[in-house]
Amino acid sequence: MRTVTAIEPQKKNPRRVNVYLDGEFAFGLTRVVAAWLTIGQTLAEEKIASLQAEEARENVYQKALHFLSYRPRSTAEVRQNLNKHNVPEALIEATLERLQHNGLVNDEAFAHAWVENRTEFRPRSRSALRMELRRKGLNDEVIQSVLEECVDEEALAQQAARKYVRRLDGLERSEFRHKLSGFLARRGFSYSTIAPLVSQVWHECHLWQEMHQTADGREKTDNEENL
Repeated sequence: MRTVTAIEPQKKNPRRVNVYLDGEFAFGLTRVVAAWLTIGQTLAEEKIASLQAEEARENVYQKALHFLSYRPRSTAEVRQNLNKHNVPEALIEATLERLQHNGLVNDEAFAHAWVENRTEFRPRSRSALRMELRRKGLNDEVIQSVLEECVDEEALAQQAARKYVRRLDGLERSEFRHKLSGFLARRGFSYSTIAPLVSQVWHECHLWQEMHQTADGREKTDNEENL
């Protein structure tokens, strides 16, 4: 049995403390793990080993929380990050289980958020989204479920085209079709989706230009009559 003789905050990290046993420094602990320790308490070697194991689990958990603080992550991304830090596999599994239990890692929620973000800011095809989610380590069952629930291929293609078409103002029809078709193809849309959409968007833009020119002509005529 060994006796706790001092518990002192670490100077460089106030969230951790140094624990002294029998008058000598023994180990450092996070305040969470050391919370129940008191000066004068006696510790068996088994309890000391248990404290150090709990400390290791808490350190890995905090490392994972830091990684998650930047943006949502998939289970595979968290696992990969912990592997980079040479965390033992057993600790990784325990940490992932704890994160999932606390709702901090959820692959289905991650997939929903990813698709919603892409839909709003960078619309792309279902096949392109599937490839991105696979690269994030999600399994096909989760991916398929989310894509079926959230993705309307034609609506996404229309949204992507209308965002991009602003860059094509003033182009001739052939160049317009070439550039817009290429853009949509790079976003993963199929030819059967691209071909009719490009024609539709071209006619919409052409019609808008005619209406705008007509409105300008009327305004000019009205101004001349007023003079």
